[in-house]
Amino acid sequence: MKPETPTLSRTRHAKHYLAYHFVWIPKYKNALAGKVAERFKQMLKEYAEEIDCEVIAIEVMPDHVHVFLKAKPNLSPAKIINHLKGKTARKLLQEFPELRAKTTNGRLWSRSYFVASVGYVTDEIVKHYVETQWERELKRKGA
Repeated sequence: MKPETPTLSRTRHAKHYLAYHFVWIPKYKNALAGKVAERFKQMLKEYAEEIDCEVIAIEVMPDHVHVFLKAKPNLSPAKIINHLKGKTARKLLQEFPELRAKTTNGRLWSRSYFVASVGYVTDEIVKHYVETQWERELKRKGA
């Protein structure tokens, strides 16, 4: 099955398609299981919406998290991940005291994370488009 071409989003001054794949880990093994994992998924969706991001997919494993979301151009990946990790850590530690017992200084997440942008077009297409700007301009002008 061929994947659909993503739909462009609009802001007042920009058309865009910005999607990111984030992966991060808790500081403690098997922290994300059962009720904690289910509640965490709900929180991720809520907190992403707070900053106007659209969650496309989430998978919570016992030892890591995958989030695929669309964002607006005014949000950096660092701002997104800091918001999601900060808000979810505070709320999960409040709602699940057994998690707090496993943490030191109330730190649920490792400081590190992975992020990759998910492209609307491939690197090759963009490279070709940029490299052929003059060629297309000359054709357009009939030269």
